[in-house]
Amino acid sequence: MITVFTPSFADENDTNAQNLTVKEVVARLSPDKFRVRMFCEGVPDPRISGRPNTELLQWTRRANTPRMLVKFLSRVPDVYFFPREGPFDSAVFACKKHLRLRTAIVTYIVSGGLQQGISRKTMLRNVYNADVVVANSKYLSQIVGGTVKADGRATEVATIYDGADERYYHSAKEKQPGRVSGKKLVVLSAGSFRSYKRMNIVIEQAARWPTVAFRIAGQGEEEQSCRGLAHRLGCRNVSFLGHVSQQALGDEMRGADIFFFPSEVEGHPQVLAQAAACGLPCVARDIYRPEFVLDGVTGFLAGSDEELSTKLDLLIKDGDLRNSMASAATTHMRAFSWERAAHDWEQVFEQAVQRRQAPVPY
Repeated sequence: MITVFTPSFADENDTNAQNLTVKEVVARLSPDKFRVRMFCEGVPDPRISGRPNTELLQWTRRANTPRMLVKFLSRVPDVYFFPREGPFDSAVFACKKHLRLRTAIVTYIVSGGLQQGISRKTMLRNVYNADVVVANSKYLSQIVGGTVKADGRATEVATIYDGADERYYHSAKEKQPGRVSGKKLVVLSAGSFRSYKRMNIVIEQAARWPTVAFRIAGQGEEEQSCRGLAHRLGCRNVSFLGHVSQQALGDEMRGADIFFFPSEVEGHPQVLAQAAACGLPCVARDIYRPEFVLDGVTGFLAGSDEELSTKLDLLIKDGDLRNSMASAATTHMRAFSWERAAHDWEQVFEQAVQRRQAPVPY
């Protein structure tokens, strides 16, 4: 049996994309082949807490790094999966080096900004210390692989896609052929209110379309400034939903007509997969080349803010186009599943354990 330790959280209400990924993978790993240890802060996902051969380590308000490191060293795992960029990861790498631990490092790259050349020293550290490196899109794999080769290191970067949890993200049983008379068109956006998510652009589009309902799910430091912008622009058609559960987000997506995602710093955003699985045509930026959206088929990938606006206008005006793209989106998402991802990760973990005898450069 292979023991996998991951610095990820099993909390049921944790909607962080990286933690969601790990939860979906762990829930599907064969309990006869893989023992898993991970963190938990609140109420755990029942699929994780009920999984045989799974240990949840309680995360508290202080002294987590030394306490968790003791847990890590008490039973040294075969695989350290998905290192992050915090002090605990630094401590694990230091112990692996100085204590000559045989733990295999499996690094998963999902970080945004690499396409724009944003430097991530700790991310590269995770790559250079890894036995196996995986990214969540082909484009991100190419970028990371190119960066590593430029440094004179030969590291292959594989691709494993995320999926959409079918419990929450699925299309309505019966799609309406057209809008119900008198019902407002709904444009949905979702994401944290951070500057690079650019929720202000959602507000600006709402000002251009006062007869369309714009709904925004999420919270963060930019929320108050966006509320202020909506007030200044007189946008009575904007609803701020705050943080929502996965169930609520799925319901919002099934009740919407268009998913609008102006963020410009992403890896391969799961929210686009979730929206497409719910039958929503998506409008997003093309800079991170998301494969969950087929440009011109299931939605639009815009090369500029002007094009974002133009493509949104097109979908708002053309109901037939919305319907055809909605149908194509659900069909396209059949190529992405958590079951397939978990199977791929099982193979990666087995491969990593086989490689762990090889020296790792530091």
